[in-house]
Formats: sequence, C-alpha cells, structure tokens
Amino acid sequence: MAATAMAGQQIEMMGTRRQSQGRAATLAERNRELYEAQRRARRGPTPEVFFTKHIDNSRIVKADDPERKREMRTFAAVTSILFVLVMVYVWQHFSAIEMGYNIEAQKVQVEHLSEQNRQLRLSEAELTDPERIDRIAKQLGLDAPQPGQVIRQDGSDSNVPVMAQARAPRLMGQ
Repeated sequence: MAATAMAGQQIEMMGTRRQSQGRAATLAERNRELYEAQRRARRGPTPEVFFTKHIDNSRIVKADDPERKREMRTFAAVTSILFVLVMVYVWQHFSAIEMGYNIEAQKVQVEHLSEQNRQLRLSEAELTDPERIDRIAKQLGLDAPQPGQVIRQDGSDSNVPVMAQARAPRLMGQ
C-alpha cells in the first residue's frame, strides 16, 4: 500500500514536472516549482524509514571470460610494443643530443690544442735561432771549436775534407 502511494506521488511529481517544464521560463522558477511539488508530496511530520538489506557476495565467483582475456593480452602486447618503440626513439634522440655536445667539446679541444701547438712552434723557433744561440755562447765565454777539437761518435774524422757529390734523382716506387 505504501508502495502504491509512493508510486502515485512519483507519477504526480513527473506530471507536475512536465507541466512546469513547459511553462517555466527560467531555471529558478523550475527549481521553485519542483521544491513545492516535493513539499506537497510529503506525508506529514513522520519521517520516512528505509531498511537496509545486507547482501553477502563473498561466495560469488567470477566466471572466466576467454574473449576478454584475449582482448587484454592483445592490448597489453600492443601497449608494450608501443612503449618500447617510444623508448627507442627517446634513447636515440638523447644519444644524438649527447653526441652533439661531445662533438662541440672536441672541436673546442682541437682549437685549444692547435693554439697551444702554434705557441710551442713559435717558442721552438725562438729557442733554435742561431743568432740567439751564438749570443748566449759568447756570453758564457764559448768560442767556435778549433780543428781536431770535435770528435764524432760514429768514428769519422771531422777534420778530413769531404767532397760534395750529386746523385741522380730517383723516381717514386723504385
């Protein structure tokens, strides 16, 4: 009996709602009409009581669905392949960036070593200048060697005059 009374009230509210939707101009008017309909549907000062029904689902076992399993395996395989491809792309991208930094660092190092090499060649040219060596030798009190004063380690005599000889030019590969 209470169920039919509640159903009747709900049908009445739905009918009122349809009518109010047709003539309500704004959302505020519609909400006010719904509130008034709910207030009229109340049965008085007694509160409504609802009883809870406890349901025990612990004995329910979910049946295996082979189609769903296959779909999930396929999805997992496609997702993992996509993940691997993205990771390979990211790895290549970062490797290329790192290689670029290494190349630039090595270019800077080559420029630095070239400048250092140029400085060392200039220093060598200054140090091996014959006039400088002669000037330092005279400051130390050294003179040109006298004949017979120089002895070579290969055993040849430096005092014996040597005749200059011309040789025929050789071609490459002979």
